[in-house]
Order: sequence, then structure tokens, then C-alpha cells
Amino acid sequence: MPRALVPHEAIERKIFLIRNHKVMLSNDLAELYGVESKRIIQAVKRNETRFPADFMFRLTWEEMKRLRSRFVTLDNRSIESIPNHDLKKRGQHPKYLFYAFTEQGVAMLSSVLRSSRAIQVNIAIMRAFVKLRQMLSAHKELAEKLNELEQKVEKHNGEIGAIFQAIRQLMAPTPAPPRKKIGFR
Repeated sequence: MPRALVPHEAIERKIFLIRNHKVMLSNDLAELYGVESKRIIQAVKRNETRFPADFMFRLTWEEMKRLRSRFVTLDNRSIESIPNHDLKKRGQHPKYLFYAFTEQGVAMLSSVLRSSRAIQVNIAIMRAFVKLRQMLSAHKELAEKLNELEQKVEKHNGEIGAIFQAIRQLMAPTPAPPRKKIGFR
């Protein structure tokens, strides 16, 4: 099997959950495709009808701030890893808001970008999305099984508690029968 152009681990790290969608950012896609991010945005703008809101959306400044803090804390990745043409000055905030592409948007992007590298990278990205979906499905099944087990344990805890209570009652000394009083009444 030929070596992948981009390792799937590198692609998986570039998939984020934003607005309840698994997305890839325009600057990350540009890096993978080996082009400037403004080329991707130009291609998208020339083909706007191919990119409805569920395929692509523009991030807000608040989302950009959250991503920036996530880059620094989680991935040991700083804003400096964003290509220079996206920055006012190296190490400062991005000049433009990034675009977020859903899985369908990335697939549509491959029809707009026609280089052989774009095709190969796009195949790798689609495989990463499929692998991510499979992992999420496996985690969902595991979570369901864990919930079932937890319910069984709770049920068994109640039953075990009843058994202990019955044992304690059996271990308790039986009260002596009441004795007759001695003397006159």
C-alpha cells in the first residue's frame, strides 16, 4: 500500500467540533493542499452556489478566540502555526475570519480545486472523517453498554441491600417471651 501523502493522524487533529458540526478550517485545508488559504476562499467565492450553509460557514471572532486558546493549551500549537499570509504580523491575531468546512464542504472543495495533490489529500480527509465516525459509533455503543451495566448494578445494589437487611434480622437475638409478673394483682 503506498504511503499516504498526509498521515491520517495529522488530519484527525485538524477536525474540530464547532456549532455541532465536525469541521476543518480553511487555513488547515490550505496547509494540507499546499496552497495559500486565500486561494481556497477565492475558489469558494467563485463557486458560492456549491457551498450552502451546511457545507461551509465563517467563524465568528468569539469562535476564533476559543480556537486560539485551544490551539495553545491542547495541541501545543500556537497562533504562530497559522500561515504568515493569514496574519497581520507574525505571532499576532489572524487578519481574517477562518471558514469552517463540514465533511460535505470538504468533498465539494475537491471539485473546485483540481490539482492532483488536492485529490489525494481529499481522499485522505474523507478516510479520516469515516474513521472518526466509526470511532464515535464505537464510543456510543460502549456508552450504551456502560449505562446498561450501571442500571444492573443499581438494581443489584438494592437486592444486595435487602439480603444484608435479612441477614441482620436473622443475626439479631430473638426477644425473650414476656414473663409473667410475680405477685398480687
